[in-house]
Amino acid sequence: MIYLDYNASTPVDPVVRDAMLPYLGEHFGNPSSAHAKGKVLREAVDKARGQVASCLGAKPEEVIFTSGGTEANNYVIKSVAYSRRDRGRHIVTSIFEHPAVLNPCGFLEKNGWEVTYVPVDEKGRIDPQQVRDAVRDDTVLVTIMHANNEVGTIQPIAEIAEIARSRGAWCHTDAAQSCGKIETDVTKLGVDFLSIAGHKLYGPQGIGALYMRSGIEIEPYHHGAGHESGRRAGTEPVPALVGLGKAAELAKSHVGDPHLKMMRDRLHEGLGRELGDKIVLLGHPELRLPNTLAVAFPGCIGSDILAACPEICASTGAACHAGGRKVSGTLAAMNVPEETAFGAVRFSVGCPTTEAEIAEATRAIVAAVETNS
Repeated sequence: MIYLDYNASTPVDPVVRDAMLPYLGEHFGNPSSAHAKGKVLREAVDKARGQVASCLGAKPEEVIFTSGGTEANNYVIKSVAYSRRDRGRHIVTSIFEHPAVLNPCGFLEKNGWEVTYVPVDEKGRIDPQQVRDAVRDDTVLVTIMHANNEVGTIQPIAEIAEIARSRGAWCHTDAAQSCGKIETDVTKLGVDFLSIAGHKLYGPQGIGALYMRSGIEIEPYHHGAGHESGRRAGTEPVPALVGLGKAAELAKSHVGDPHLKMMRDRLHEGLGRELGDKIVLLGHPELRLPNTLAVAFPGCIGSDILAACPEICASTGAACHAGGRKVSGTLAAMNVPEETAFGAVRFSVGCPTTEAEIAEATRAIVAAVETNS
């Protein structure tokens, strides 16, 4: 099998796994306990928090552990809406967001909040002026993803955050896809909140983190005991936290590594050389994640292409249902023609991807396209 679906999930790095193992056996207990066992676990939690903070350019006390990126996004959107409802009931987001942002916004709309959905251009890029025009005096939050999970387009978050700040709104970015691939320094981005997910950066599934700028106080999303300084109730899953901390430490060192871009471009160049105008690049040609290659094979069906080369693990841009096919919201937002969108496939390489795998994947994909054209 050739795994080219690292945007969906990554394998746990062996170094991360080794860091977790002692906390799956020898070191057990509750980090809130005052005895020696508890203190060992508390030290591990504190270390992990510091590792995540360092990766994000944040202070340790600004990091809140969550069950993943989805919870972190829900925490921000719903809790900010509730906590700032006296200021206003308006949120700005984009039509390009992950469901973990779009669905919480939809929930709020059903319960009395107003949401403005900013459009994107044909490359998936948001014009900051569109955000400026959307923000109002009663806007409490602007939430725009750092980089899109399907096509990899990177958004001008620093500029968007400045626009939000100038109008008294807080800014959140979903950085689940960008952390470990491009810089995610919260000071440089200027955001008030940032979400990450462990399984996107070679950590375990079921763990994530939320950066919340110092000085911000919002209602906790989980209520219970006083864990996470009263901001997220629930006994900390220490093995997972240790894994996330080590993964964040490694992710910081991965930023700027040319390997991802080299593998991505080699795949793109190989497919382009063999297929010519039978392949179309989706997303921004330059302002995109270094590991993400979203392409379409016009006249073909993406799922048929992948079915013809089952040794390739990748994702399509259209879902098949009993009533027909449905183009993804991302491609629809970019106004990609249906004939093109139905042939969309996302290939995402990772740190373990090899030149041999790229060469074999190129051969298999080309053969599949030729067969289905």
